[in-house]
Amino acid sequence: MSQLDTQDVEPAAGLAAELAAELAAELSAGAGRVVGRLRSTFASGRTRPVEWRLEQLEGLGRMLVEGEDELVAALREDLGKPALEAWSADLRATGREIDSLRRHLRGWTKPERAKVPWLFLPAKASVVREPLGAVLVIAPWNYPVHLLVTPLAAALAAGNTVCCKPSEVTPATSAALARLLPRYVEPDAVMVVEGGVGETTALLEQRWDHIFYTGNGTVGRIVAEAAAKHLTPVTLELGGKTPVVVDKDAHLPLAASRVAFAKWANAGQTCIAADHLYVHRDVEDKFLSLLQDEIRKRYGAEPRKSDDYGRIVNTGHAQRLKNMLDQGGYELVCGGEVDVESRYVAPTIVRDVSPDAGVMGEEIFGPVLPVLTFDDIAEPIAEVNLGDKALALYLFTGSDDTAQRVIAETSSGGVCVNDAMAHIVVPGLPFGGVGESGYGAYHGRWGFETFSHAKAVLRRPHRYLDPPALRPPYRPWKLRLLRKIF
Repeated sequence: MSQLDTQDVEPAAGLAAELAAELAAELSAGAGRVVGRLRSTFASGRTRPVEWRLEQLEGLGRMLVEGEDELVAALREDLGKPALEAWSADLRATGREIDSLRRHLRGWTKPERAKVPWLFLPAKASVVREPLGAVLVIAPWNYPVHLLVTPLAAALAAGNTVCCKPSEVTPATSAALARLLPRYVEPDAVMVVEGGVGETTALLEQRWDHIFYTGNGTVGRIVAEAAAKHLTPVTLELGGKTPVVVDKDAHLPLAASRVAFAKWANAGQTCIAADHLYVHRDVEDKFLSLLQDEIRKRYGAEPRKSDDYGRIVNTGHAQRLKNMLDQGGYELVCGGEVDVESRYVAPTIVRDVSPDAGVMGEEIFGPVLPVLTFDDIAEPIAEVNLGDKALALYLFTGSDDTAQRVIAETSSGGVCVNDAMAHIVVPGLPFGGVGESGYGAYHGRWGFETFSHAKAVLRRPHRYLDPPALRPPYRPWKLRLLRKIF
């Protein structure tokens, strides 16, 4: 580089750094105003009454119904989602969660009585659930409505104010939510901040009363580190390589149908999608044949032309999947086609996969299914336990003993026996990870508890003195008495 070039570049670099610093300062100031406004609303006390909370939940429910066309169109634009998948997974599943919160909220907010040791009677003890304050919800792009509105609903049910950060990777859905939410919930209590890494970073610099993040482990660590500076509690809903085990006594047609749904719905872009599959060697060929039949039944001979098969969210993610497949280390059973520019990755099955193959490294998060075989159920159990703890595990078997063994000898966020992904729509079950797949849980009462503080309250009459045995001077007889009665 010439001296002239150097003189040109150095001022330019300095200017770029200066502009970046100015932008960061502007974003930080904007984020500060957001949290300040939410704290002011919370301090006013109007989010605490149950009636207010129910009004917000009712508004969210109406948004999902009245805004259905706009949201479904946005999901189609961003992810190529068919209308049925968009409605059922993103809208109706969220609506059912809201319905459950509305049904049970009054009971959950009542003080819960606790037993008081007789020595302290007369007294009353209770647990009171109180809202945390201003909370931040950072949503991912794969189910951008469900994974933002569901934790938002739980936070509002608990009486908090909420900052919502939708994913910039799905811009149409992000814009739709930013337009719709202020129409259906109180704008001073729920604020939407759109944008990318800069905006998210600025929000994480602020002091929140809880941060709820759904995404990958890399960003999850950044979120946890930022929260630690303010001692802010965090819920991390991450992912991982969810395994599927198909034993030889499984009902194979049922298993094939449910694995196909759990692998190729949303083009495999689901945190609890089937990542890889262990099938008993005796039934491998039959099961792979049934899986290929399922692909044809669902998406036809040419899935690229099917309106019911989604697309990868962007070209970067499509290229990542192509790179995985290009590394080889497997036998191709079906699929394998990738068109990066159109964001198309065919429903793909591979077998005889080597341990160091690209598809066995990181979470696939796409429509590629590696298949491995086993002879004894102890083998997949051992393999599962060697890896990071997954967000879910799916087992197909006709044996209750096998099911109990797998549940007892493995660790994962959740388990489905003879099903896949269905546990996420059961409001009475906690949804969350363990280890590398995250920590904390939500859905139903679990979400209400996540965004609440359980405050211990003890009430004693104001006219009663403590028994003499509990007050100094501590005579020997007092200790002897207390040893007998306390």
